[in-house]
Amino acid sequence: MAADLPAAGEYRPLFFDESNPQDAARLTALRADSTVEFSDLRDLLRAEFESLVAPPELSEGSEFDRWVFYPWRNIVLGLPGPQLLRIVRLDRNRNNLTYAEQERLGALSVGVVGQSVGHAVAYTLALEGICGRLRLADFDAVELINLNRLPGTLFDIGENKAVVTARRIAELDPYLPVEVWQEGVTDENLEAFLTDLSIVVDECDSFDIKLALREGARSRRMPLLMQTSDRGLLDVERFDLEPERPPFHGLIGDIGTAQLRGLTPREKAPYLIRILDGRNLSSRGAASMVELGESLNSWPQLGSEVLHGGSSIATAVRRLGLGLKLPSGRTRLDLERSLDELAEPDPFEDLVWAEPPPEEPSPESGIAAVLFCAQRAPSVGNAQPWTLGVDAGSVTISLAPERSSIVDIAYRGSAMAVGAALYNAKAAAAALGILGNSEFRIDGPGQFQAVLRPGTNTDPVLARDYPALLARRTNRHFGSGAPMPAPALEALSTVAADAGVVLRSVTDPADIERLALLLGESDRVRYLTPRLHREMLSELRWPGDDARTGMDLRTLDLADDELAKLEIARRADVMELVRAWEGGFALGESSRGRIRTSSAVVAVTFPAPVPDDTAELVAYARAGEAVQRVWIEAERHGLAVQPVSPAFLYVRRPEDVDRVSPEFADTLTSVQGRFLGLLGVPDNETMAVVLRLSYAVAPTVRSRRLPVPGAETRG
Repeated sequence: MAADLPAAGEYRPLFFDESNPQDAARLTALRADSTVEFSDLRDLLRAEFESLVAPPELSEGSEFDRWVFYPWRNIVLGLPGPQLLRIVRLDRNRNNLTYAEQERLGALSVGVVGQSVGHAVAYTLALEGICGRLRLADFDAVELINLNRLPGTLFDIGENKAVVTARRIAELDPYLPVEVWQEGVTDENLEAFLTDLSIVVDECDSFDIKLALREGARSRRMPLLMQTSDRGLLDVERFDLEPERPPFHGLIGDIGTAQLRGLTPREKAPYLIRILDGRNLSSRGAASMVELGESLNSWPQLGSEVLHGGSSIATAVRRLGLGLKLPSGRTRLDLERSLDELAEPDPFEDLVWAEPPPEEPSPESGIAAVLFCAQRAPSVGNAQPWTLGVDAGSVTISLAPERSSIVDIAYRGSAMAVGAALYNAKAAAAALGILGNSEFRIDGPGQFQAVLRPGTNTDPVLARDYPALLARRTNRHFGSGAPMPAPALEALSTVAADAGVVLRSVTDPADIERLALLLGESDRVRYLTPRLHREMLSELRWPGDDARTGMDLRTLDLADDELAKLEIARRADVMELVRAWEGGFALGESSRGRIRTSSAVVAVTFPAPVPDDTAELVAYARAGEAVQRVWIEAERHGLAVQPVSPAFLYVRRPEDVDRVSPEFADTLTSVQGRFLGLLGVPDNETMAVVLRLSYAVAPTVRSRRLPVPGAETRG
């Protein structure tokens, strides 16, 4: 068989399609040869493909399978087609390289001249799959003296260096086209070698050819890279961007190849020293130059430095291929110096919280007690979007637009919080026997106010809620998942109806799971929308922060692994990449996990007012009053209550969702529609709040509050 093989068979494998009669005959002959080994890897590699998470869709089937014969090994492998092989082999590149980036890099043609450091370069490019074609040149054969740095074996001695590189690459990816120029690069073939290349890498020893390569690359506007092992010296010459750029960064002046060839080795030496940057050579490298031809045969190189050089060139090729920043110039990627700079890592510091100040007791009587209770009302992100005051003896709760948020569209959420604060104030006044009339006022956009006038009345329903409102807490602990008794749900529905709202609930575990997925997707959108991400982080309070507003981390009841993940999720640069990769499902894991342990998920809904109508804020405020009644009733039944604020909570029309997240408007619209459908919310109703109800241990930390006139309120 060997006599029938084309010349490329000494470094390129041969492909056989079993459905082709001629190929089938040759395979039969190979099987009849007892010296040829067959190994079919197709089922094994297909099983690997099937085990991948979210692989791209295959556009090739079994008709692309091939038997691949490696003549230098006398082995035939059964392999799937090139697409499957590439996807599986490069899967661990994700997401350092995305599929799209990998495909873009697959269009590169790279020429590598010289196959010592060049072997490491070419193999690393193939290993990472960041080129679509390689052209290798070297006239020299492998000698034992090369095997301190060239990753070949004793079986390669006497073989052309470029052939050895090509064989090794073929055993990694037989489908990658590799050309071998066994005569090396010469004056006669230089133009042909450079034809159709995207990048040329210079790792040859000849000074004359080095200069000729640069002149050729410059004439073709082609970038050139070179790695010199000593102290990791990397040169980048962007002739594609700077066609007038002098070779070697101008370090050798304006000497050309014709002049250079007329110089003796001694006359060339000064130019070589400039290129090698003699002033910054390692001490061992510089001292070795003194010994060349005396006690040393040649310039010394270590295998680790050569392999490091392959890595640095591959990194530069990636940047070039992806259009990332890579200017002309030189740098040293010096491993020895890096090791000299070893230092102890910064110690990991556990979150250390100061002892919280003791809770201020509620004033026992008067307006101070009313204000204190009002300030205990819930709000999204504990923003407390109100200003409390006393005007002509009346308690005023004024919407504070400056504490609004992106998801608080048209101040709907703020108005609801104002209503909740009014309910708290009324309950305190009723319990203290100073309840009077209340009303809502609208004086203009964002100028919304609740007013409670003290009187001499009481109300047993309101008064009953007063101590419970002072003790009310958000509980974000995981629940037990125990079913919610029907009487408890009926009691909540009755309270809601008495307050003029509707309780829409989901208690079936399968439906709760569906809601968990939808709320997790909403959280993903919140993380991946830059403005929402910034706002979410601004709400969090870490040790040392003023926690009288926002979310003290401890109130989130995050497990250690959730806190660790938050360190990553809070990084805007990370979220930018995840968004670009269209990923981030894991970002909703915390919400999904908590929702799944719920006994019920409920929405408090009410008749949908006309958007932007002056009555809209009043409607949301009245719904806020009702929410407080539902919340307190749930706690009376031993339920843990956690308000859930999906990004679409206050979205009522298409332009609203664009305001919240223009990047994910379609996603939020879809999620909102499915969410409302699961809860059975009709078109003529809108949501005031979503509550997660569960049976859970009591929270350990309570959100604090801003001070109010006449009292320092904490608790």
